[in-house]
This record gives sequence, structure tokens and C-alpha cells, in this order.
Amino acid sequence: MLPGKKYTPDDYMRIAWKRRWLIVIPLIMIASTTAVVASFLPNRYRASTSILVIPQRVPEDFVQSTVTAELGERLNIISQQILSRTRLERIIQEFNLYERERRRLIMEDVVGQMRRDISLNLDIPRSRRDSTATSFNIGFESPDARTAMRVTERLASLFVQENLEDRSLLADQTNQFLQGQLEEAKRRLLEHEKKLQDFRQRNNGQLPDQVGTNLSMMQTTQAQLQNVIESGNRDRDRLLTVERMLAEATQVPAVEIVPAPTTTQGEQVFVGTAAQQLATAKSQLAVLQLRLKPEHPDIGRAKRFIGELEAKAEAEALQQPLSATSPAPIVIRDKNVLARIDSLRAEAIELRQRLESAKREVARFQEALGSFSGRVQAAPALESQLTELTRDYTTLQDSYTSLLKKSEESRMAVNLERRQIGEQFKVIDGARLPERPVSPDRVRINMLGILGGLAFGLALVALLEYRDTSLKSDDDIVTTLSLPVLAVIPVMTNASERRAIRRRRILLAASASVACMMLAAAVMVVWRLQLVEAWLR
Repeated sequence: MLPGKKYTPDDYMRIAWKRRWLIVIPLIMIASTTAVVASFLPNRYRASTSILVIPQRVPEDFVQSTVTAELGERLNIISQQILSRTRLERIIQEFNLYERERRRLIMEDVVGQMRRDISLNLDIPRSRRDSTATSFNIGFESPDARTAMRVTERLASLFVQENLEDRSLLADQTNQFLQGQLEEAKRRLLEHEKKLQDFRQRNNGQLPDQVGTNLSMMQTTQAQLQNVIESGNRDRDRLLTVERMLAEATQVPAVEIVPAPTTTQGEQVFVGTAAQQLATAKSQLAVLQLRLKPEHPDIGRAKRFIGELEAKAEAEALQQPLSATSPAPIVIRDKNVLARIDSLRAEAIELRQRLESAKREVARFQEALGSFSGRVQAAPALESQLTELTRDYTTLQDSYTSLLKKSEESRMAVNLERRQIGEQFKVIDGARLPERPVSPDRVRINMLGILGGLAFGLALVALLEYRDTSLKSDDDIVTTLSLPVLAVIPVMTNASERRAIRRRRILLAASASVACMMLAAAVMVVWRLQLVEAWLR
């Protein structure tokens, strides 16, 4: 290449025409080699199937599903499970896939090759509220069309089965977890109920909610105690009065009389002489005066009777002889006095018994007041403990109620999955036997071969032109040397030079052919090693 020379389109056309064989030969060689290689590449067939994701048939307002993961996340998990080495090895052995690769590669590489042959295209809605039907496609490529169809059908059945098993398993696990949590919450709730019951039984009557009852009982007890004390005071005063009256009644002396004529006054009978009857009447009058008022009628009758007896006694004294002997005396008591004494004694005994009972009642009421007072004083100390127990019990009860509700919902979700009315995968377009191969794309490969051969020839021409520094025209002399051209002498070659030029051209053509052959061999090696097979597809 001459320095400072500017090439025109005519120059490019001239160079191309001059070195046309360097362009045509690599183009033909590489294109033909590529066509031959493409013709030997094996056909690969792809079978695909479409799976529709059917949403839950029962409204979620009635039954809430326990499977809350997004569809894309669940499909990713299911695809990871299906594309695991264990599953793929089982499929490879079942359909005898990659027989040639298994002979020269390890199983890990074979499984990786199968993962590359499996295609999974998802059409997931943007949000869970989107009611648009969701579907995804599963495809598999294989050199055999029927094998591709069968493997695709197997993969689709695995997706449907895995979805059912995963949803049922997840629902069962959720239900078992909630059942375990529910049993634990119930056990803790019963234990706390037992603690609360024991606390209430142990502190019955001292609880804060019983303070009002205790205060009311204290007021009632105080009123009863006051009534008992007042009643005892009245009984004590009455006992003193009865004892005094009993002492006065028992101090009245007994009257002794001798047998004599008798005189009757009302219900009383007076025996003896008139003087003796007079003494007896006077003594009875004295007794009546102790317990009756002077204006009482009995006292008036007694005084009149005494006046009559005094008159009889005087008449009897005048008539009685001086030597007469007196009869034996007889003791006479008043029946009313005796009845009065008995009544007072009985009343005194009753009053003493009532005072003893009142004393016991006072002691009992005072003890009850002390008990009620102790309960009221103990209530503030027990309030904090009861508050803590009640707060924990309320928390446990709310937790148990929530878990019970969730457990019932989980049980319905399990029945939903078992009856297969939850979200399901349904094959809507089964795998069909492919009629035409999807790879290799021979048209593209041939076009790439032609473009590669043309690029190789042009690059070779450009390289030779770059290394050619000879002057080919008078313009090259003027441009390069800045000297005027006086004359142009044409090139004259002899036979030996023409043979050298011919040999050089033959050598160049052979070199190009060898290069094309080496390129074809490299392509064959790459194809054999399957390094760019995926790219070609």
C-alpha cells in the first residue's frame, strides 16, 4: 500500500477484478464446505404442549386456600423439582435418551444437555387480581420426532401431577401445623384456666371484684352486731331488775299458824284463831304493798278484811278462857307469791342463757368483721396477680380462637385440594408429532458460509494489497514521489517469469484450498463436540 494514496471506487473495482480469483475461490470453497457440513448435521425436532392454569372453582370468600405463593414462584419450584437430576435421569433411562452422549460423557453433562433441550415459557399475569387465564408451554427437542413428543407428554404429566401433590402436601402440612399449634394453645389455655381457677378458689372472698360484697357484708355484720349488743344490754338490765325483785320476794318470812277455824277471802283460806288469821292477813298485806300500789283494789280488800279480823279477834279474846291450851302451829304461804318467785327465777335463767348466747354472737360477729376487713385489705395485693393472670388468659384465649378459626379454614382447604376443585393445571394442547425439524437452520448456515467465504477472500485481498508497495501507474509516481512522469514503459516478462507467476498463483490457490479445508475440518470438530449446536439452533 502506497503512503498517501487515495483509493477511488474505480481503484476498488480494479483491485477486485485483478484479484478476483482470490475472492471467488475462498467463497466457493467455504460456501461449499459449509453446505456439505450443514447437510450432514442431524435434524432436531421440537414438540410442545400448552398447560392452562385453572383458578380455584370455589370463591375465595367462602374457602381461603392455604397455598398463597405466587404462580411464578410455584412454577419455578415445580420446574426445579422436575428438572432435578434424579427426575431427568429417570426420564433418560425410561426413553433411552442421549445414547451416544452417555457413552462418552458423564451423567451430569448428559443431564445438563437435557436441561438445555427442555424449554419452559410462562405467561404469568402481572397481579393476583388479574382474571386473565394463565398458561405456560413446555417443549423438548430431540433428533427423533416421536421421542420429542413422548418426552413432552411425560414432562406435562409431571407438571400436572407435581402441582396436585405439592398443593395437597402443602395443605396437609399447613393443617397439621395448625392442628399442632391448636393443641398446644388448648393445653396452655387449660393450664392457665386451672391456675386461674386455683387462684380464685384459694383466694375466694378476697378477690378485687368481691370488695363490694365484702363491704356490704361488713355493714350488715356491723348492724347485726350492734343489734345483738343492744339486745344484750336490755337483757342485762332486765336481769338485774329480776334478780332484785327475786331477792325481795324471797325475803318475805313464812307465817306459822295453829289449827283453828278457817276463814275464806276470795281464793285464800285463813286457818286458826281470829288473832292468827289477823297476823296472816297483815303479813299478806305487807307483801301486797311491796308489789302493788296503795290504790290497788286488792290492797283495799285486804285492809277491810283485816278490819273484820280485828273485830273478831277482840270478841274472841273476851270469850276465850285463860287456861286454854293453844294447838300446834301450821306454816302458810301465799300461792301468788310462790308463783311470782318461780316466774322470776325462770325469767332470770332465760335471761342468763340469752346473755351467754349474745356473748357468743358478739364474738362470732367480731370474728366475721375481722375476716371481712382482712379480705378487703388483701384485695389490692391480689389485684396485680389477678390482672396478670387475666391478661395472659385473655391473650391465650384470643390466640386459641384465632388458631381454631384458621384450623377450620385449613381443614376446608384440605378438602378442597383432595376433591381437586382448587387451582389445577390442565393440558389444553397436547404434544403432537412434529412434522418439520426446528434445527439446524441450513439456510442461515449456508448464508453464513457464503458471507464467511466472501469476507475471507476480501480480507485476503486487502492483506495482499496492504503489503503491495509497487508503483502501478504514473499517478502513483506523482502521488508518492512528487516527480513528473516523462514516459511509461509497459511490463515485459519472459517465459521464466511467467512460469514463476503461474507457480505463485497455483501456490496461492492451494493455500486457499488448504485453508478452506482446515476451516471445514474445524467446523466438523466443533459440530462433533457440540460446542455451537445450541447457537446454530
